[in-house]
Amino acid sequence: MAVRNSLLSELTIPSLRAPLVNVESYRQVARRRLPRSIFDFVDGGAGDEVTTRANETAFAEATFRPRPMVDVAQRDLSTTVLGRRVEMPVLLGPAGSTRLVHPEGELAVARAAARLGTVYALSAASNFPLEEVADAGRGATLWFQVYHWKDAGIVADLVARAKNAGFHALCVTIDVPLSGVKDRDLRNGLTIPPRLTVRNAFDTCRRVRWLRGFVTGDPITFKNLEPYSFEMAAGVMGLSTFMREKLNNPSSTWEDLRWLRDLWDGPLVVKGVLTADAARRCFDAGADGVVCSNHGGRQLNGNPASFVALPEVLEAAHNRNKEVFLDGGVRRGTDVVKALAAGATACLVARPYHWGLVADGEDGVVAVGEHLRSEIDNVLAQLGVPRAVDLDRTSIRWERMSERAAGHLPERVPDCLPEDPRVDAR
Repeated sequence: MAVRNSLLSELTIPSLRAPLVNVESYRQVARRRLPRSIFDFVDGGAGDEVTTRANETAFAEATFRPRPMVDVAQRDLSTTVLGRRVEMPVLLGPAGSTRLVHPEGELAVARAAARLGTVYALSAASNFPLEEVADAGRGATLWFQVYHWKDAGIVADLVARAKNAGFHALCVTIDVPLSGVKDRDLRNGLTIPPRLTVRNAFDTCRRVRWLRGFVTGDPITFKNLEPYSFEMAAGVMGLSTFMREKLNNPSSTWEDLRWLRDLWDGPLVVKGVLTADAARRCFDAGADGVVCSNHGGRQLNGNPASFVALPEVLEAAHNRNKEVFLDGGVRRGTDVVKALAAGATACLVARPYHWGLVADGEDGVVAVGEHLRSEIDNVLAQLGVPRAVDLDRTSIRWERMSERAAGHLPERVPDCLPEDPRVDAR
């Protein structure tokens, strides 16, 4: 722990206005360094962003129930995720086009995941080929995230490539029948790859650090998909148009998930689950785990916060030896601990590591992870729970609970959640 604290204390970046003391500090760095359209693309959500904001504030619905006078001199944050040990219960979730914020994009994130001893879920819409990311991320546990796109041949080939490259798990995202409508992107006139226009020239040109990386780097494109589209590879068709016209598949059904299960013989995780019914259908189709997620509020504005939906999703996993992960709104170690106490196996983050990437590349991603690790470690000590895997629902009390989520709480224990569904699996 002393080495990790040293890394945090020694991280100094010229021109920062305040010390980097938490995830929000890195967000403020990203706000200053990125063109507005790029920052808003990462930071924003669908519509007026009610769901995006709710993801963060929902954690206040639970407070802690500490156990004093417990020996917590030795603490252990490690856990097991789909059969693999990870050093902390924070996983780096999938996000497309990471090169928008840093020239090394997904390569830097994969290397950081290896240094942190955790999972990195690579998006199929990455800006580096999955094979290159697999090489960069040796030592990390890698998942490959994919959608059931319109062209099943592309999907099948990507899955085969991921298997050959050594990815441990397949992560199937099911909550994008169409792309969400993001007001900020429309207002900014965002295009991918970005274009310099009269409208954004002043804002873009004064972000010298970002502009230098953008101008000197290779064109930003979906490298995994170039082999399947001459138009995209040649720059004839924009990335957003390619996704909309060639890939988006509003006709996907549960049969398509079973088809993907048949293609992949490793662990299968399904991301984008907010209800018990959806979780059960995922498990019935062969999923080993689900991610309780509303896509960071980037798809359907008005969805419940992920933490609010978590009890219902956990209900479906009860006694089925399945893993449930939480994605959405995690900004502090307290958020992670509350999710684990509620029953989640681990949490995924995406925006936070993008902010770290802007601040200091690979080292910035590691530093964000270490901030979260340090906060989790402190919370465990304060709670009187030496090991993260021993957190259970006696560690939290629900102060305010939405009616929908409250319907999944037992009457016999009004101030905490049901018994931990992971007990049988341990």
